[in-house]
Amino acid sequence: MSDEVLASIAESTGLDSEQIDALKKGFDGFDKEGAGTISETNMQMILKSMGIKVDKAEIENAAAEVDEEGTGKFSLTMFATVAARFMSEDDEEQMKEELKEAFRIYDRDGQGFITTDVLKEILREIDSTLTEDDLDNIIEEVDEDGSGTLDFDEFQEMMMG
Repeated sequence: MSDEVLASIAESTGLDSEQIDALKKGFDGFDKEGAGTISETNMQMILKSMGIKVDKAEIENAAAEVDEEGTGKFSLTMFATVAARFMSEDDEEQMKEELKEAFRIYDRDGQGFITTDVLKEILREIDSTLTEDDLDNIIEEVDEDGSGTLDFDEFQEMMMG
């Protein structure tokens, strides 16, 4: 497998080299004849073995989109395209859980919001190079109603872009 092919997979899927490497290992394990393709069932098995939650109907839909000719055979690039959907959804779910946990920690009184002063503290911890002006601009942007507080949805939107 050439570096160019791996680079194009990374570019088109947004997966990092570790993730692509893991997919390639699984792919190679099922492509015993070296035909360069695997089946849809193999794709499901590889993803499950990697601990990625896969809904059968969802993978069938994703597979059908990349298998335009309906051959039922998937190259590594096609497999990575399908896998990327499930891998990034997984990451997003995990990130939401981590954000909920962080929000709970900073919402010390359990009121369902954090103050903009607490948000400034968080932002300073994340990036110590931010100036007071930077912080004020960020606060102005995320605290649209000027209430001086952020609920979880506003906090999540800011953190996830």
